Amino acid sequence: MASTVNDTAGARPGYGSLLRTRGALSFLLPGFLARQPFAMLTIGILLLVNHTTGSYGTAGTVSATAGVAMALFAPQSGKLADRFGQAAVLIPGVIVHAAAISLLTVLALSDAPLWALLAAAVPAGASTPQIGPMVRARWAAKLDGSPLMSTAAAFESVTDEFTFVIGPVLATALCTGVHPAAGLVAEAVLTLAGGLLFAAQRRTQPQPSGAAADAAEAGKRVSALSVPGVRVLAIVMLGIGTVFGGMQVSMTAFTKEMGDPGLNGLMYGAFAAGNMIAGIACGVIAWKTSPQRRLLLAYPLLVLATTPLWAAHHMVLLGALGMLVGLCIAPSLITGYTLVEKLVPAGARTEAFTWLTGAVGLGQAAGATVGGRLIDAHSASTGFLVPLGGTALALVVLLALRKALTPKGESVVAARGVGHREPVSVD
Repeated sequence: MASTVNDTAGARPGYGSLLRTRGALSFLLPGFLARQPFAMLTIGILLLVNHTTGSYGTAGTVSATAGVAMALFAPQSGKLADRFGQAAVLIPGVIVHAAAISLLTVLALSDAPLWALLAAAVPAGASTPQIGPMVRARWAAKLDGSPLMSTAAAFESVTDEFTFVIGPVLATALCTGVHPAAGLVAEAVLTLAGGLLFAAQRRTQPQPSGAAADAAEAGKRVSALSVPGVRVLAIVMLGIGTVFGGMQVSMTAFTKEMGDPGLNGLMYGAFAAGNMIAGIACGVIAWKTSPQRRLLLAYPLLVLATTPLWAAHHMVLLGALGMLVGLCIAPSLITGYTLVEKLVPAGARTEAFTWLTGAVGLGQAAGATVGGRLIDAHSASTGFLVPLGGTALALVVLLALRKALTPKGESVVAARGVGHREPVSVD
């Protein structure tokens, strides 16, 4: 560990220096493969169940059930990984997940009743591997005391953006171009293969605390949710999740309503392109303002970007607006994850990351459910009200509780970033 810190201590923070960190590629490449299914699960379920039942509402409900199970079990997965080691959690987890997805797929194709689909969706969501937080934990273990730690936080946030962009596009293309079940089949295969490859990289995983040490220190540990700022950020991420879920189900319905469902991948690709561009830019900019201030500026822009979606009745216009929304998501999402480094003690960061990631998944599921119900009752355009409503409600909470995002010991002036460069956070 000392050699890694010494190797990076004098490095100029940047993506190039980060990727040259010894051993980084050994977990980054399988980690990237293994985290794609996280964003493929809910859209894959949505498209398959909608195909077999013909109802967006039913499809959204099954998708939401998996998303809720994912959000509730994600923090527990993070705690177990800290305690027993990542491989000990991942190996049985990915096997259970692949089996649960297989069962759900068979039930959907067999026109099983709704209760059976919901029952299968619970283990499918609960067993979704939390690769993103595990990769962040590996960076923290390798870069302890290095100025590259803040670069790693930005890099992981950009990777998360790619995950939420590439995963749904891949699942949509497979479901619409190959077979309605192809998206979920690919999700299960990627989870199993990527998860096992990632778990095999034992040299870079953080040292597990062990059951005995965990029990002895239980009274000293700080729960991530006990930090007020984490609760605020979870609401912020929940709102962002409704954008992903609402856009997925609404774009699917809109292209079908317009008589050209094959354009769904292209439409979501425009949304994806906005995410990618803004995500990469946010990772390379040397910010002079604090992350608290950046979030308070970026989130209202996201709300404004979602406002005209429901009124768009042309493919080109909706594609342009979708790209605009994508451009506005990345700054809020990346800044939210960056704030965890400032607000949460090192011993609770993995849990904090899983809470935020789970909140995105929960919001995605809720957005798909509510959007599906609105579409079934009215039209595809009404589904686009979900991203607006979800982000607007989250913005109210953010503005009301914004002081919780200022770390203890940091002055209000410093938090606003007046005349100060953002300090580098280290574990």
